Amino acid sequence: MTLSERAERAVELKNSGMYNCAQSVTAALADETNLTEEQLKQISAGFCAGMGNLEATCGALIGAGMIAGLKTEGKGTLGVTRQIQEEFGRRCGAIKCKDLKAVTDGRPLCPCEDCVRNAVMIYGEILGL
Repeated sequence: MTLSERAERAVELKNSGMYNCAQSVTAALADETNLTEEQLKQISAGFCAGMGNLEATCGALIGAGMIAGLKTEGKGTLGVTRQIQEEFGRRCGAIKCKDLKAVTDGRPLCPCEDCVRNAVMIYGEILGL
């Protein structure tokens, strides 16, 4: 599966109503880990709507960071997640859910589908998928 296909799968999962933003990213990248998609879905369940509905860090971004931690086995993860976070902020315009969902000109700064898509794409670009 190409990186673009993974990103679109994450969007499909998010739009299904059965996965939140963090879950859709972790599920789309499940084969990067030793965990099952279902285990990742359970682990990331509480990280939607800005870090557990606090309108803080975007859940899609958190999902990408979780997978990065598993992929790097915790070695150098902080640097990798910082790179993911910085690029996410550049592409999406913010990293906090509250800011990403802020409506200007009739639409949010970065819709959830775009956040999910960007999180997967950035993860793949940085980790060489």
